[in-house]
Amino acid sequence: MSTRAWLEDHPRIHHAFIPVGACWLNLQEGWWRLFRKAALAGRSFCNPGDISYATELATAQLNAHAGPWVWGRPAPPTRTRKRRYVHVP
Repeated sequence: MSTRAWLEDHPRIHHAFIPVGACWLNLQEGWWRLFRKAALAGRSFCNPGDISYATELATAQLNAHAGPWVWGRPAPPTRTRKRRYVHVP
């Protein structure tokens, strides 16, 4: 069965095309990594209420430290020379 036929049989599922090498454009992946690390890493949950509480707590903590998204790397620090000229007697 081809992919198109399968998608036609399942109308609730939509295909989203992401170009190869452009996964870094998907900001949701970075958010999920932070969320999994803050809320779910190393924990086990007994009931849905525990998951809901951990989700609310992690979201509140992430929102408390939220800032604007800055694309790219920060500029490298400027290097200063120790001595411009050395006097040799």
